[in-house]
Amino acid sequence: MVKSYLVDEDRKYEHSKTFGLINSSFSNALWAPDDLQNATIRQSGAGKAVVGANEEVLCWDVKKGELLGRWRDKDCTAEVASIAQSDADPDVFAVGYGDGSIRIWDARIATVIVNFNGHRSAVTALAFGSDGSRLASGSKDTDIIIWDLVAEVGLYKLRGHANQITGLQFLQHAANKATGEDEEAGQGSDTDQITNGMDDRSGFLLTTSKDAKIKVWNLDSQHCIETHIAQSNGECWALAIYPDGSGCITAGNDGELKVWSIDLRGLVNSNLQIEDAQEQTYLKERGFLYRHGKDRTIGVSFHPRGKYIAAHGSEKAIELWRIRSESEVQKTLARKRKRRREKLLAAQDGALKDGLMNGDDVSENLAAADVTDVIVPYVIVRTGGKVRSVHWGRGRSSKVINLLSANTNNELELYSISTIQSDKKKISEEPPDYSRTFAVDLPGHRTDVRSVALSSDDRMLASSSNGSLKIWNVRTQNCIRTLDCGYALCSSFLPGDKIVVVGNRNGELELFDIASSTLIETVKAHEGPIWTLHVHPDGRSMATGSADKSAKFFNFKVVQEEIPGTQRTTPRFKLVHTRTLKVSDDILSLRLSPDSRLVALSLLDNTVKVFFTDSLKLFLNLYGHKLPVLNMDISYDSKLIVTCSADKNVRIWGLDFGDCHKAFFAHQDSIMQVAFVPHNQDGNGHHFFSASKDRVIKYWDGDKFEQIQKLDGHHGEIWAMTISRTGEFLVTASHDKSIRIWQQTDEQIFLEEEREKELEELYENTLTASLDRDDEPDGEKAEVGPAGKQTTETLMAGEKIVEALELGIADLDVMREWAEAKLTQPNLAPPDRHPIFLYTNISAEAHVLKVVQKIKAAALQDALLVLPFSQVPPLFTFLQIWAEKQWSIPLTCRVLFFVLNIHHKQIVASKTMRPMLDGIRRHLRRALQRQKDEMGFNLAALKFVGTQMREKGEKDYVDEAVWEAEEERVLKGRKKRGFVDVA
Repeated sequence: MVKSYLVDEDRKYEHSKTFGLINSSFSNALWAPDDLQNATIRQSGAGKAVVGANEEVLCWDVKKGELLGRWRDKDCTAEVASIAQSDADPDVFAVGYGDGSIRIWDARIATVIVNFNGHRSAVTALAFGSDGSRLASGSKDTDIIIWDLVAEVGLYKLRGHANQITGLQFLQHAANKATGEDEEAGQGSDTDQITNGMDDRSGFLLTTSKDAKIKVWNLDSQHCIETHIAQSNGECWALAIYPDGSGCITAGNDGELKVWSIDLRGLVNSNLQIEDAQEQTYLKERGFLYRHGKDRTIGVSFHPRGKYIAAHGSEKAIELWRIRSESEVQKTLARKRKRRREKLLAAQDGALKDGLMNGDDVSENLAAADVTDVIVPYVIVRTGGKVRSVHWGRGRSSKVINLLSANTNNELELYSISTIQSDKKKISEEPPDYSRTFAVDLPGHRTDVRSVALSSDDRMLASSSNGSLKIWNVRTQNCIRTLDCGYALCSSFLPGDKIVVVGNRNGELELFDIASSTLIETVKAHEGPIWTLHVHPDGRSMATGSADKSAKFFNFKVVQEEIPGTQRTTPRFKLVHTRTLKVSDDILSLRLSPDSRLVALSLLDNTVKVFFTDSLKLFLNLYGHKLPVLNMDISYDSKLIVTCSADKNVRIWGLDFGDCHKAFFAHQDSIMQVAFVPHNQDGNGHHFFSASKDRVIKYWDGDKFEQIQKLDGHHGEIWAMTISRTGEFLVTASHDKSIRIWQQTDEQIFLEEEREKELEELYENTLTASLDRDDEPDGEKAEVGPAGKQTTETLMAGEKIVEALELGIADLDVMREWAEAKLTQPNLAPPDRHPIFLYTNISAEAHVLKVVQKIKAAALQDALLVLPFSQVPPLFTFLQIWAEKQWSIPLTCRVLFFVLNIHHKQIVASKTMRPMLDGIRRHLRRALQRQKDEMGFNLAALKFVGTQMREKGEKDYVDEAVWEAEEERVLKGRKKRGFVDVA
């Protein structure tokens, strides 16, 4: 029996809540219209923002700054890398994660519809097909995969790029959108021809990569038909396609944008030609545009109406271009011709004059115009932070365009830019106006949180960073107060929980009153950064440690100050400096023992010095760390002190004699914080937590010197940690801008289970890595490959199929023998079957089918790859039974065709498989014919019902005035009937 780690009644800690994060810098952001139910916000056009936030996807109300939804899959801990929205169904979003998995989310119910797993690293680009049935994904592993969302399977994998995929778009998708817009303008004939040449499964895909190449893929023949060098100065980082699909822009280093034209009609014609087509270029360079910023361009986007282009690098600016109308381009070309004529009149050579005059009469073709004459700079939008991604918003007014900016400083901004209304009006030379309409910035810090502190009742949390101090409600995770401060390094609540003290990098102590949200006082305490502060256990004083090689002690006093101009006084809180302790080096951490007897200082010289609090005389010198001690803590009984260092070690010391009880290698990087459980109510007073830059929190037993639990979850270095007074939860803040609460549960901790879990994770990671090597024998990869990836899920699914086949075949043999014996012995008792069949009262073929049906469609092919050839005959046996009984024919066909494909050579060489395959073919044809007849009957019935509905729903329109005029005309032309009295 596994022994529980409950000698001291210790319980497990688990991740409970995450807050303080608006958007992460790893993923893009999307703007989406508001729900129809929320009509008030919908009228404003503010909409909502769908953003990646570490492993979650958050939906923010851009106008109110409120969180509308949180999408999280408990099985996924990887961070969100890319998001795409379906045009066919705006409530469907595809989310790519850092581990290569893709999840299709339904925004209405916030649940995962489909789960795909085919990439080996982070998914960097996603694009839906025009009808929403296909999804293309690109990854850091250089592969492109086409997914079928209806069948929930990966169709194929395209290889050809040599670096990370930075952009991809369906060309069919753009053509369909153009068709819908042009039909109203009466220009749909050309685009109709284009879209008619592309069925649901064909089409073309345009991709860009960091290898500086742009490729056109034919999805019908599944190969690359054209490749160009996208950027002349290095990598290609972004791709944008014009809404009608007629052109695109690629972006790279040094602020360079390259404009391309796309021959969609030529692509379709090449797809329809049966004979060998002549070599033709469908992607042609049109010219270059250059941004004002010379950094790398990481995002380009066309406005949905196609009149504006937004591009941005990693700076605090978004540059907008405007695409001129045809009349504006003609005016520009006319001005250029006029300038040439004026130069011509000033020329002295008559022959040259005649030659130029004759050549100038020819009107210039618009298609041959320089790209800088067609696309002109419009405005530069200055943002509040470095831009990570932009997305156009759709408003009701045509006078302004909306642009959503997701910044790397944990902030979302919505800008409104005025537009040019008419070409006839004289365009002013002044840049257009823009304004920041809305912003989501209050629920998070702009910079990394460097310090967290809990109030005495554990209801409020103070988090401080460079420039801001925020007070949070721990229960609701709402931000109560936001205060401006300096570069905060440490903070603490003062007794009474009404005042927060913050130590900053300038050597100042800032006192903030929470109730009035005001700065009470700024005390110049030190000459260097204040790295640490600690409130005395008696609540009457505090101590600070600084880089100026001194520790100072302050008393709390309330003094009466006169109100200027009056005789009255008002009470005012003050810090009164009492004592100073000088040491030999910078102080990094300071702790007062709970019994108020000792004060411990960690210095930059790798030592820890312990002094008596009353006399400030040296008591102990603790040597042992090889690098500076970054943090330390003293246990509730003042008997142990734990220190953590940049040397990745944790040391436990006794405060009686200064002896080192234990030193152990705790983390893979510098350890930033340690904290003892503040009490001994559950006998865990010598247990402590350690947080490190390796993104992990560990729970230790300070008496037995062993690790109790390991907590994963953060996606960046952990800077700060604090534990509640009750010890029921702890709070951590990280470089990923998130603040996380880890709650104590009622679940017991079993050390053996924890160790086994860690070993299993290590084994699974190495196993999947070894299975993932799909290189060909000659070292080169084929251009097209299967869209699958072996994971622990697919391996377990394959093992379940093998186990079900073995049990099923054994049960079939037993039941067949029993049936044969029953012919001679009618009263023969039923045989002893496996408990699974007895318990569920199910047949062997139904059990195997149930096991196969439980496997996700996207993982089925990879699970079937696990089966050895020895299990193929048993599988075919059950396939024959399913086909004969007409059970789940689509699943039967899918399994059959895939197994035939991967084991074709062995099956052809086997003589025993032929009769089995003949039987499967016969049963399948009968079943498929029956389904075909059923579908034909249903289609005919639907057509009949549709015809009846149309007849009932259509009414003839009659113009009353025309009808009366026609009636009068008929009456005038008719002779009146005569009546004769025959009486």
